[in-house]
Amino acid sequence: MIDFIMQPWPWWFSGIIIATVMFLMLFFGKSFGFSSNLRTICTIAGAGKRVKFFDFDWKTQSWNLVFLIGAIIGGYIANQWLNDGAAFQIAESTAQELSVLGFEKAKDVQPAELFSWEAIFSLKGFVVLAIGGLLVGFGSRYAGGCTSGHAISGISNLQLPSLIAVIGFFIGGLLMTHFIFPLIF
Repeated sequence: MIDFIMQPWPWWFSGIIIATVMFLMLFFGKSFGFSSNLRTICTIAGAGKRVKFFDFDWKTQSWNLVFLIGAIIGGYIANQWLNDGAAFQIAESTAQELSVLGFEKAKDVQPAELFSWEAIFSLKGFVVLAIGGLLVGFGSRYAGGCTSGHAISGISNLQLPSLIAVIGFFIGGLLMTHFIFPLIF
């Protein structure tokens, strides 16, 4: 059985699984989105006593917390027992572009120029992470959800605001990749 699980699966299989899950969620009146768990966790921690946004019955979202915990446990299981040890491969063209920007180990998934203690505690690294975190947090709240929520759940529900948000995510990603990221590095 483990050999079957470890083999590469066809690309269309994940599409069938996502479509099935989305159909079941629509059928049961639920909507998928990971960022909504942050609101639920803040509410459980007592943020609703000070901020109206967090004042809601978090128990109605307990199913989403189970999904979050399942994703964490699933990731751990996959890493510990379903990992063949092969290194993640970055496209050669991407590695070349990162080398031009000054990344020494451009083939690394998490380059030290961004993801190391030295980078985090440098002024540039701290500012990049702080602004990036603020933009992601503010953006997902302002857009009414994260990229996965809009792209998977919102578009499958045929919601125009989700389509607009996903188009905005792509435009923002392209601008960041081709114009802003080269200025930073």
